[in-house]
Amino acid sequence: MPAAPPDPGRTATRLVGLGLAAACTALLVSLLTGSASISAWDVLRLLWIDDGTVDDRIIDQLRLPRTLSAFAVGGALSLAGTLMQVLLRNPLGDPYVLGVSGGASVAVLAGMLLGLPILWLHPLALAGAFASMLLVFALASRHDDPDNRRLLLTGIVMAAGWSALIGLVLSLAPPLQLPGMLFWLMGDLSAAYSPGLLLAALGLGLAASLALAPQLNLAAFGLRQAAALGVDPRRLRLQLYLLASLLTAVAVTSAGAIGFVGLVTPHLARLLGASDHRLLLPVATLLGGALLTLADTAARTLIAPAQLPVGVLTALLGVPVFLWLLRREPRL
Repeated sequence: MPAAPPDPGRTATRLVGLGLAAACTALLVSLLTGSASISAWDVLRLLWIDDGTVDDRIIDQLRLPRTLSAFAVGGALSLAGTLMQVLLRNPLGDPYVLGVSGGASVAVLAGMLLGLPILWLHPLALAGAFASMLLVFALASRHDDPDNRRLLLTGIVMAAGWSALIGLVLSLAPPLQLPGMLFWLMGDLSAAYSPGLLLAALGLGLAASLALAPQLNLAAFGLRQAAALGVDPRRLRLQLYLLASLLTAVAVTSAGAIGFVGLVTPHLARLLGASDHRLLLPVATLLGGALLTLADTAARTLIAPAQLPVGVLTALLGVPVFLWLLRREPRL
């Protein structure tokens, strides 16, 4: 007797439940971990009750904002990576492949070099990311590009140009400023204490992406095939590029360049069975948020009271995971 086909509803429930469990576990681990020992019961109690104690201030003012910021940044990078892989039809697509992070990095480092106040750095990063995004798309959209090859090549060249400018700024930087610049370039969540805006941006980005999910399922087979089935490829291409770039800009503005999260987590979600983008997008977002939350927890505690750049840890984790994925899935 042939085996019954898998129930899509049960599969979706299982995968979303797994993503939620991973996210909740990562958030709880982050809130529990630090130089001050606070029990799990006290952490959960202090999330709802403000008793004015030292433990309450540690949770409300230090751990909770940073934990939520790390989750939002990781989720945004994973969501952007999923969209980029559809846009470019390339399993190696990630949020930084089109040079958005390079524009933000050059703007922030230039601001540091000029001695601008720290409050200026976030607007500068956002402006640099937007400038790079608009420049890449303007250059690539001047010609017909059904396979997005021109977009990919333009982004790669722009990223190389931004990298050269980053090297120039670092070579001109005074020795006292250089460590801070390098730390930010490697990914740093120590100043990300405004999670409200990050979570709002992530929620809006996920909602907009889910609205496009039926078209993304068709576009995964190629924009030409999707066009034959009624999808407007130019419009979808623009929507995907803007969404992915905006999510990347928000993440880079808050935490610097953090690699591998947006590359690895969409593949992990697919490996778990999330092929439909209506399921893949939220599952990848939850897994990305959980991954970066755990990486940031390790970054701030492994050599406490000093901190490690979280981008270094995500790379150390991401390289072996991606190599394992390559070995397991030869089609990648």
